[in-house]
Amino acid sequence: MTKHELIEKIAGMAGISKVAAGDALNAAIEGITSALKKGQKVSLTGFGSFSVMKRKPRIGRNPKTGDSIKIPACRVPKFSAGKELKAAVK
Repeated sequence: MTKHELIEKIAGMAGISKVAAGDALNAAIEGITSALKKGQKVSLTGFGSFSVMKRKPRIGRNPKTGDSIKIPACRVPKFSAGKELKAAVK
């Protein structure tokens, strides 16, 4: 499902315009993103939680040449599915 298809689904289920549904989805995504930038955790009961994970620096390999490269430490987003989402997908 693409973002456009999700907006159409939200608009149909909520009985609102596609523009309003798009604005609401964009606001939700921006809210989650800004919280993660601050290192906060976002929990959506029944759906799951978003958090930030720290990766340690490591040595990798260039697949083309086989040379070793240093991969620096970084922060990456992580999603953990909630119990209800896991049960729905089962």
